[in-house]
Amino acid sequence: MINLVISGHLGRDADRKQVGSQSVLEFSVGSTTKVKGEKVTTWVRCQLWGARGDKLAQYLTKGTRVTCVGTGSLRTWKNREGVEKTDLNCSVDQLDFSGGGQRQEQPRPAEPATTTTTDDDFAEDVSDPLPF
Repeated sequence: MINLVISGHLGRDADRKQVGSQSVLEFSVGSTTKVKGEKVTTWVRCQLWGARGDKLAQYLTKGTRVTCVGTGSLRTWKNREGVEKTDLNCSVDQLDFSGGGQRQEQPRPAEPATTTTTDDDFAEDVSDPLPF
């Protein structure tokens, strides 16, 4: 079993399906990095089972930035041309919205005025016994 932490943007709106008596919400999360100067996007197919998926479906839209934690697996299959492909899948246990994406970001509050600190501000009283 592989534990995954995935952070990226949804490539399309989440799709809700019924599997037996349970519902599953399926979505893909992509993360782009540069490899030898070229942008490469890695996609992970994610599944969120049960009522949590039902409740979150409306918020998981294309471009939404999320961080998912879950159990990973690899699935190998052949496409129509007979070429072998491998998918990375994640059964999501925890999902956090990371901001950005389609949502309009709130303006940042004004930065506080710069203050000057001295070494005295960080002085410790080492005469106290250790707390543990």
